[in-house]
Amino acid sequence: MSDYLEESQQIYKDADLLCSPQSVEAALDRMAQEISHQLGDKNPLVISIMTGGLVPGGMLLPRLDFPLTIDYIHATRYGNKTAGGLLDWKVRPHQSLQGRVVLLIDDILDEGLTLEAIVADCREAGAAEVYTAVLVEKIRDRCTDIKADFVGLDVEDRYLFGYGMDYKGYLRNAAGIYAVKGA
Repeated sequence: MSDYLEESQQIYKDADLLCSPQSVEAALDRMAQEISHQLGDKNPLVISIMTGGLVPGGMLLPRLDFPLTIDYIHATRYGNKTAGGLLDWKVRPHQSLQGRVVLLIDDILDEGLTLEAIVADCREAGAAEVYTAVLVEKIRDRCTDIKADFVGLDVEDRYLFGYGMDYKGYLRNAAGIYAVKGA
């Protein structure tokens, strides 16, 4: 049993619900409409950024009613920690990005360092265009100038979990977007 299991259970119990499942679902519907309008005729390669992008990606894909292909990237600065470090590339896309329109899907735009590095990597791999979609964008100053093209919800700058975001590897599956009490 993980050292973080009991801690995560208490964190979940005490957390503040910031976005209900209904508001998240409405945000995903709106994002899908915006993405469909902008990319529906561009034959995009949709790439979920693991592990956080798994949930929003899986929820967005059935809402995108146009032909597309999918892949994934696994690059992280966090692992199971609560603070970011150096970018660790675990898996790069399996499909060629050369000449492709790419849509990257992630759970959150926080500092922006991870997403900025992944966008740069996609461009270096020959992507014709790179778009970004995040379920949550924190309202905060960033270390980078990156802005997401498609944003589900703007949320205050606190430590969040749920809908793909985790607390020390747990709680990605929480129905709702929660903030750790006092964080």
